[in-house]
Amino acid sequence: MSSALSKRYSYTNYPALYHVLFWLCYFLINTLRWGHYFDDYVYSLESNLVEFPLHIALVYFTLYYLMPKFLPKKTGYFISLLFIATLVITFIRIVLTYELVTTEVFKESGRDEELFGFNYIAAAFFGEIYVLGIAAAIKITIDWVKFKNKASALQKSQLETELAYLKSQIQPHFFFNTLNNLYSLTLDKSDRAPETVIKLSELMSYVIYDSAKSMVPLEDEVSHIQNYIDLERLRFGSRLDLNFSLQGNISNIEVPPLLFIPFIENAFKHGTSTRKKHIPISISFSIKMNELLFICENEISGEEQVHEKLIRKTDYGIGLKNTERRLNLRYENDYYLKVTDDEGVYKVVLKLPIK
Repeated sequence: MSSALSKRYSYTNYPALYHVLFWLCYFLINTLRWGHYFDDYVYSLESNLVEFPLHIALVYFTLYYLMPKFLPKKTGYFISLLFIATLVITFIRIVLTYELVTTEVFKESGRDEELFGFNYIAAAFFGEIYVLGIAAAIKITIDWVKFKNKASALQKSQLETELAYLKSQIQPHFFFNTLNNLYSLTLDKSDRAPETVIKLSELMSYVIYDSAKSMVPLEDEVSHIQNYIDLERLRFGSRLDLNFSLQGNISNIEVPPLLFIPFIENAFKHGTSTRKKHIPISISFSIKMNELLFICENEISGEEQVHEKLIRKTDYGIGLKNTERRLNLRYENDYYLKVTDDEGVYKVVLKLPIK
């Protein structure tokens, strides 16, 4: 069945139809059950014709008025009003059955009973509660499923929103700096200009299009990171002492898109602010058994250490906080993330399960 057809016949679009079907099925089953029990299908049909409108009135009054209005804050009012409503329906049922169906009081008991005797009232009262319980269980189950679906849709929406925000974390200044460097290369008629244009185009294409997917091949993610690093090399030239390593077979492994780039951006942002002649940054991916290990390290100055500690107190900053949120949504507790800044080295260790 197509998604459009499924949506067309969903419970949300046709609730009245499902309500009618429920009561018709319940009426039929109840009529046949008591008709077989008494060997009197006419009596069963007539008594159910009297009782079911009362069942329906009590059920809808309870489920669509009492419960929304009084639960969960005013439970005492709910119980009191439910008791009164059920008792009123019980007396109406007893009177109508006696007047319209049979003068034989409480035929189900097999004994002579008074019209308003305790046994008859109690049996009719709990009969109404029984019907209400069945209907309430069905409604609560449907509401729970709808709530779970909404929660799942909301979670998906949050993930997509955070991903969109994360994509915007590749700061505009990076593109502007790259374009300025590209302009300088074109003025110098450098052979590196065409390659730079291609890498920038690939990076922008990945950010705009490929990252819209929920999962991407790790090979594509690594290729995107390498393009990013190559463009950063253009900015810092020989000052950049970058060690990029890849161990293990990364084929047939999928990861959420743009998951690692916030950590790498952070390394370039703070690791390159040092005044040292050489800017050491280390990035590594390794595949071992059923685990992907990502490590990113950069040196930071004393001032940057204070700044990084301040960022960590505010949940690693917005970009890194969103990344951690994405990890929680995607992997729940099945991942490991540790960020440290010991002895002038800012280090990120991330372990992900390979499924």
